[in-house]
Amino acid sequence: MIEAALKAGLEVHAAVRASSQVKHLEGLAVQYVSPDFRSEEAIRKLLEEQQYDYVIHGAGITKAFSEEEYNAVNAGYTQNLALAIKNAKAPVKRFVFISSLAALGPIAYEAQAPLLEESAPQPVTAYGRSKLLAEKYLQQIEGLPLITLRPTAVYGPRDKDIFIMFKMIARGWEPYIGRKQQRFSFLYAKDLAKAAISALTSPCLGTYNLSDGNVYDRYALADITKKLLKKNTLKFHVPYGIVEVLAGILEKMPSGGKAPALNKEKLNELTAPNWNCSIEKGRNNLPYTPEYDLEKGLAETLQWYKENKWL
Repeated sequence: MIEAALKAGLEVHAAVRASSQVKHLEGLAVQYVSPDFRSEEAIRKLLEEQQYDYVIHGAGITKAFSEEEYNAVNAGYTQNLALAIKNAKAPVKRFVFISSLAALGPIAYEAQAPLLEESAPQPVTAYGRSKLLAEKYLQQIEGLPLITLRPTAVYGPRDKDIFIMFKMIARGWEPYIGRKQQRFSFLYAKDLAKAAISALTSPCLGTYNLSDGNVYDRYALADITKKLLKKNTLKFHVPYGIVEVLAGILEKMPSGGKAPALNKEKLNELTAPNWNCSIEKGRNNLPYTPEYDLEKGLAETLQWYKENKWL
């Protein structure tokens, strides 16, 4: 997103924690700030000092030990930032909030229509509910120059979650949870970044679902990865009950104080029947035109992982 903003000719300030890893941003013309997201007053003071024209809020947590922790960060901090924008003396032209398709939740496998922005939300995880709560908070603040983006599963260089699957495939393993049919959607990080930058100057406020515009079966990610890595794998299906027990064990044995990548709630997303979403509203209003389908995005991603010795 920073690279896309710089390419668009914007001056970029990145809000980071003292512990944030920023080595990959060396050489880029980016300045760093560290606002206290627990304090609306502290954020407002920073906004007034710097007089920002635009704010893209992409911070959040995807792993936590409790629903309260998800809500405090993903909804509470977002509310503080929005209130600071609303009350600051220096007006912000556009506030872009990166939500998630998880705020809507999946649909039935046999559903005739894809997820629409107006679909009734039915999130299946605490993460999704926290993003939906953030959206509700923002909707309650009148006069906010808000555009909300709901990306589906995002992948790309440096990602560590979907990378787990790539690493297993590289080692010759191809596991699946259960045997039920599924439909997935994906979004390459560069397309999400482009959409966020487009939203800064779009005259059409509102909420937009984002994917690459395609829908994939449950084997597509692995099939394309195997093709690009020139790998053969042992494909196997692990019964849902076994994975559920494993997820429960991992929940009770956190590593290094961090929430595990696999837990019982995450299973609800991984085994959801259908994440197909429409992006027509974004195509027409942002405007948003994805450049990467899954194969093109994976080719670039896997090349990065190999060049940087991740694979």
